[in-house]
Amino acid sequence: MKNLKKTIHLLLLFTLPYFAHTQEKPLTKESFEIVNLHYPGLEKVNQLFTSGKYDEAARALLNYYRERKNIKNPDFNVGDETRFRGKDIGKANQLKADNALLHQFQPHKGYGYFYYGTDINWDYWPIKDNEVRWQLHRVTWWQSMGMAYRSSGEEKYAKEWVFQFRDWEKKNYLGRSKENDQFAWRPLEVSERIQSLPGTFNLFVVSPNFTPAFLMEFLNSFTKQTAYIPKNYSKEGNHLLFEAQRVLGAGAFFPELKPAEEWRKSGIEILNREIKLQVLPDGVQWELSPIYHVACIDIFMKAYNSAKMAGVLKEFPESYSKTIEKMITATANISFPDYSTPMFGDSWIFDKNGRIKQFLNWSKVFPENQLLKYLGTAGAEGQLPNYKSHALSDGGFYTFRNGWNDKSTVMIVKAGPPAEFHAQPDNGTFELWVNGRNFTPDTGCYIYSGDAEVTKMRNWYRQTRVHSTLTLDNQNMVITKAKENNWSTSKNLDILTYTNPSYTELNHQRTVLFIDEKYFLILDKAIGKATGNLGVHFQLKEDSKPVFNKTNNSVTTTYEDGNNLLIQSLNTDKVTLNEEDGKVSYQYAKEIARPAFVFEKPKSTAATQSFITAVYPYDGNKAPEISIKMNKANDFEKGIIDLSLQINGKKSEVKTNLKE
Repeated sequence: MKNLKKTIHLLLLFTLPYFAHTQEKPLTKESFEIVNLHYPGLEKVNQLFTSGKYDEAARALLNYYRERKNIKNPDFNVGDETRFRGKDIGKANQLKADNALLHQFQPHKGYGYFYYGTDINWDYWPIKDNEVRWQLHRVTWWQSMGMAYRSSGEEKYAKEWVFQFRDWEKKNYLGRSKENDQFAWRPLEVSERIQSLPGTFNLFVVSPNFTPAFLMEFLNSFTKQTAYIPKNYSKEGNHLLFEAQRVLGAGAFFPELKPAEEWRKSGIEILNREIKLQVLPDGVQWELSPIYHVACIDIFMKAYNSAKMAGVLKEFPESYSKTIEKMITATANISFPDYSTPMFGDSWIFDKNGRIKQFLNWSKVFPENQLLKYLGTAGAEGQLPNYKSHALSDGGFYTFRNGWNDKSTVMIVKAGPPAEFHAQPDNGTFELWVNGRNFTPDTGCYIYSGDAEVTKMRNWYRQTRVHSTLTLDNQNMVITKAKENNWSTSKNLDILTYTNPSYTELNHQRTVLFIDEKYFLILDKAIGKATGNLGVHFQLKEDSKPVFNKTNNSVTTTYEDGNNLLIQSLNTDKVTLNEEDGKVSYQYAKEIARPAFVFEKPKSTAATQSFITAVYPYDGNKAPEISIKMNKANDFEKGIIDLSLQINGKKSEVKTNLKE
C-alpha cells in the first residue's frame, strides 16, 4: 500500500508538467512588448513578428538564446555542456534536485527539507522563522535542478522546473495579498531571483521542454520582477547594494529587453552613491559585520564585472575600484591565519578553501597587491606587508599579531562607531587566536527574526554580557560609539586605548597592551556617576574544559596538546570570579553550550573603578604563576602605566604613558 501511494504521488507530479505544456497560452503581439526587436541579432525575430507570425518569432528568439555566446553568466553558460555531462554535481546539489521533484524544498540551509504538497503550497511556514518564508521565494533549488539536468540529461528535471516556475508565477502574483507581497515580493528576495534566474535559464534553455511559449512567459516574468525593484529599493544597507547590483546584472545579461539600459543605469547610479556612504575611509563596510563586509565586496565586484560585460565600465570612476581594493585589504587585516574572520555582529564561520579562492580571484583583479596574491596562493606567491599589528580606526577593528602563519598569536578587538543593522552592542569584545586555535570565538547570532519565541532566541545572542566586554548590572550597552584615544605599535609593546559611552553617566575605557608579542594585559575603567554591579565578561571555546580557581581569580583551559590559555584578574582590590551560562553559534540555527565567566565588583560611588586582567597564552599543562605590583609612578587616572609583573618568578616591567 505504501509503495502504491508513492507511485501515485510520483505519477501526479510528472503528469502536472505535461498538462501544463499542453495548455500553453497562445502567443500574441503583446507577448513581445518587452523585447527590443531592433537589438542586433534579432533581425529574423523582428521580421517574423512584423509578419504576425508570433509562434515562429518566439521560436527564432529561442534559437537566438540557445546560440548566444557573447553574454557570459558568472556561473552557468550555454555551450559549457562538457562541464556537466556525466559529471558529479555534489551530494548537496543532487539531493536538492531530487527532493525538488517530490516538492520537498529546503528554503534555508539552517533547517532540513519540508514537504510543500503535490499542489505546491507556497504559503506553508513550517518553522516560524521569517527567513524560512522569505528564502523559500529565492527558489535556490532551481539551479540545482538545472545542474542535475545538465549532468544527467534527464528531462524530468526540466519538466518539473518549468512547472514550478509557472506555478510560482500563478500563485504569487504581485498584489495577491499584503502578507504574500511581504514575503514573495520583498525586494531582496526578488533580487535573489533575478540574480539566479539567468544561470538557471542557461542551464535549461536547451531542453525541448523549454518551449517558445515558455520563453516568452519567462522573459515577461523576469522583466516584471526586475522592473519592480527600482520602484521599491530598500532604504539603505546591504539589501540596497544587493538589489542595485542585481538590477544592473539583469540589464547586462538580457540587453535584448527594452528596460535593460534603464536597469543598468539605475544599478550603477546607486552603487556609485552607496559605496561612498556605506564604506568608511579605512575600507570597512558600515555594518561592522565581517561576513557582510565580504558580501559587500562580492556585490561591488559583481557589479563591476556586469558593467564590464555590458561595455559600460566607464560609468564607474577609478575611486570605485580603489575602494573595493581597500575593502579587500581590510578583510586581510582582520583575518586569522586560518583565513577565518571574527564572528562580530551577525557573522558566522566561513570555509577556508572558499576564502582562499576569493583572495585568488581578487588578486587577479588587483595584480599589484602583493598581500592579496600571498593570501590567494596560500603564501606561494606575493609577499606580506611590512607590519604585523594593524588598526582600522574608522571601522573600529584593531588587530594585534606577532605573525601571519599558523603558529602566530592574533587578537582582533572590536571598538567602533554606531553601526547599522547587523551590529551588536558589543564594543570591546575580541577573539584570540593562538597557534592554530581560536580560544575566544565571539558569540555569533544564531537566528534572525520571526515570532516572539524566535526573537527571544535571537536577542539572547545580542546581549552585551555574552560578549567579552564590560557591563553595568548586566544590561546592554546604550550606545556603541568608541573614541580611539591611543593606538601605537613598537617592537615589544602594542597599545590600544578607546573610550565608549556605554551607559548613561558611565563611560567604559579599555586599554589592551600586547606585551613582547606574547601576552596581553587588559585594563578596564568604569568612569562616571552611575552605580551598580560591574562585570568584565569572557567566553571560551566549547571544548576548552576550563579550571576555575576562585582563590586567585584565574581560569585556565586544559587542552591536552598543551596549547592553553590563562585569564586572570590581577586586581589588588576585591573582585569575584563567577561562572555564567555561555553559548556559541557557528552556523545559522545551530548552538553549542560553552564556558563563560565574569569578574565582578560593585560601584557604589562616582569614583572610577578599574579592572586589570592578564590574558596569557602558554605551552604545557601547568599555568604560569602571575603576580603584579603597582609601582609608585603608576597612575591609571592619568594614563601612566608603571607595573612590575612576576611571571613564574621572572620579573617584567610594563611602562607606558597612554596619553602621549
